[in-house]
Amino acid sequence: MIKVENLTKSFLDYQRGWVSAVGGISFECHPGAIFGLLGPNGAGKTTTLRILSTVLKPTSGRAVVAGYDVMTDPEAVRQNIGYMSASTGIYDRMSAWELVEYFGRLYGLTPARLRDRMETIFDWLQMNDFRDILGSKMSTGMKQKVSIARTIVHDPPVLIFDEPTSGLDVLVARAVLQKIAELRDQGKTIVFSTHSMHEVEKLCSRVAIIHKGRVQAEGEPLELLARYEQPDLEELFFFLVENAKGVEHEPIVKTSTSWDE
Repeated sequence: MIKVENLTKSFLDYQRGWVSAVGGISFECHPGAIFGLLGPNGAGKTTTLRILSTVLKPTSGRAVVAGYDVMTDPEAVRQNIGYMSASTGIYDRMSAWELVEYFGRLYGLTPARLRDRMETIFDWLQMNDFRDILGSKMSTGMKQKVSIARTIVHDPPVLIFDEPTSGLDVLVARAVLQKIAELRDQGKTIVFSTHSMHEVEKLCSRVAIIHKGRVQAEGEPLELLARYEQPDLEELFFFLVENAKGVEHEPIVKTSTSWDE
């Protein structure tokens, strides 16, 4: 459902020239599986996910999501994905019900279909006790549930979660991870970015460890540990980062302008 081939993204820095944020990333993610992007802040995870969700255009390479190319058919991609980030805002003056309904209408759901879908989601996420609470009055856990609800209201086959537990307390984070696992079990194709080894171990069937915009290793977690002879993901992560240390992004020459922002 997701296929990424040699994806790159460069940004113009007026002191250094064109600088690579994502350098030749490739991976695949299939239905009923969670593919993890593991890396520190600034590794290129969010840039990659923004390309997959059509928020950013790639500099080169190709990404196909739910059968649609992110460059040639971005509207179809957006209809088939749900995207949730750690920085997703909640409108203070809208209730939980109103906000999810608003996003469902944006996706073109009919009133009858939207209401049925919302009743199902509010039951599943246990949101009925605060369906009329305004965003300004919600707790962090409530806001995160609303964010999940609006991400899945149109029942997309592909879900993209960009560090969805960042800044959450342990109880709320656990609840979010449980719901993501349930979505996987429903057959969704999920890409999940994190810098938490625990989350990768708990959720991901495959993982790409990213540092400085490049994939340092990719595969099943246990296979990676055996390949690099490391005892756990944390040691593997530090081993790969140490090997990549000192390899800075060099200014690059822009050779194509067809995908310029």
